[in-house]
Amino acid sequence: MEYQRDRNVLHKKYACMIVMKARELFEADKSLVDITRGDDEEITVCGDIHGQYYDLLNIFKLNGDPSKENPYVFNGDFIDRGSFSVEVIMTLLSWKVCYPEHFFMSRGNHETAQLNKLYGFYGEVLHKYDSKVYELFNDLFKHLPLSHCINKKVFVTHGGLFAKDGVKLEDIRKTQRVKEPGDEGIMVDCLWSDPSDTNGRNPSKRGISCMFGPDVTERFLDGNGLSKYLE
Repeated sequence: MEYQRDRNVLHKKYACMIVMKARELFEADKSLVDITRGDDEEITVCGDIHGQYYDLLNIFKLNGDPSKENPYVFNGDFIDRGSFSVEVIMTLLSWKVCYPEHFFMSRGNHETAQLNKLYGFYGEVLHKYDSKVYELFNDLFKHLPLSHCINKKVFVTHGGLFAKDGVKLEDIRKTQRVKEPGDEGIMVDCLWSDPSDTNGRNPSKRGISCMFGPDVTERFLDGNGLSKYLE
């Protein structure tokens, strides 16, 4: 029993060290992070993992472990719903610490206290660690970038585009993100908006941000010199 208790304490200590080191790395980033790759170099962008640890391992099995030659962007919603959110987020943060210039993570709408208290992460962290570690995670989430731009051509964000036209990449880059999201604005749209097949903007079924059509996307890409095609 004493051995198990000491082992748990040590495990918690190392977990906190990784979280704090990753937070330090994210803190140095802008809200939009620019990624540069050579024309013949690839980068893998992954969507929601949602606590599915074995799916995450399968991604690495099929596509290779992260490295300088095999960079990744994980685009938010690492936690909640699945049963292994702690294992997922700790694995991702460990890779970030190992390869800070080749492993990237964006904030998703579940990397917020309002959602992750409802959808499983809060209870899981309390079961595996304690409330202090939960607060440490939420502090880290506030420092995650909102978006990435690959080679000044490909825009990557968890949610989507914006409730008004005219938003520039520099506006995202300068957005104050170290907080819980409010009800509207660039940060909220980056976390919550959704694409639609219908032109224009419409209210979101989520009750926050908006749904945006192909014409909105085209204007945003043209206004920021971004690519309309993935080559």
